[in-house]
Amino acid sequence: MSDTPSTAGAWRAVLADDERLMREQLRARLAEVWPELEIVAEAKNGAEALALVREHRPDLVLLDIRMPGMTGIEAAREIVQLGDDDWDGCEIVFITAYDEYAVEAFEQGAVDYVLKPAERERLALTVARLQGRLAQRRDSLPAPAGQPGTLPASADERRALPLQQLLHQLTQRLNPGATAPSYLRWIQATVGQQIQMIAVEEVLFFISDEKYTRVQTATIEALIRKPIKELVDELDPQLFWQIHRSTLVNTKAIAGVSRDLRGRQLVAVKGHPEKLEVSRSYAQLFKGM
Repeated sequence: MSDTPSTAGAWRAVLADDERLMREQLRARLAEVWPELEIVAEAKNGAEALALVREHRPDLVLLDIRMPGMTGIEAAREIVQLGDDDWDGCEIVFITAYDEYAVEAFEQGAVDYVLKPAERERLALTVARLQGRLAQRRDSLPAPAGQPGTLPASADERRALPLQQLLHQLTQRLNPGATAPSYLRWIQATVGQQIQMIAVEEVLFFISDEKYTRVQTATIEALIRKPIKELVDELDPQLFWQIHRSTLVNTKAIAGVSRDLRGRQLVAVKGHPEKLEVSRSYAQLFKGM
């Protein structure tokens, strides 16, 4: 990767739209309302956008929903799975000419959107929201020792629609005639020397490493070879939330969220002593921190 994540005071973006004039107009409008933002690269389709995000590791990516080949939504599904120890991903903004895609989730802050043509007033609102989320993400870097906090994980204090749910919803809106997805109900996993069928609803969480994904229930620890990246698309997004690039947690098993002495959010799991780290990319799933 050629670039490093932004330092304080500088924000960087990748812009993707298959219409050159739209890219030029949006770049000009952004220069007016957000002169500190640097457009580090432009793409004509989702595949180019994904490659450029991998290369530049920006703070945000602006994706046209409808692009040839890989759409903006398909690119977003891939982008949210990127990240490493030095970069926790980026904010996503969808560009659309169709107001029907401006679903309630946008207004709840899961992601934001820009309507074509990009009008200065609406774009200024989008920028204000993005600046707030980016500042919150930057502020979620580990806090000084001795400053832990706690957060009850009640339904009222969780975001109503995590990003993976929004992407599923937008995919269905783009393909209204498509068959509703059939989510996994059973996992075939290795337990010791045996193969066992585990009901998905009994899984507390999934954690993956380079080769295996650990399947944890209240009584069983098992292994599968399917990575988190694939599980995200195969599990019901209302039942399982991604809280880290390597972790999915059963929402019904979330007991609470706290901060450790380094300022990291940790999810407590019902019926299990292990606490699961929340990466900065997913910190906004939980309000009030």
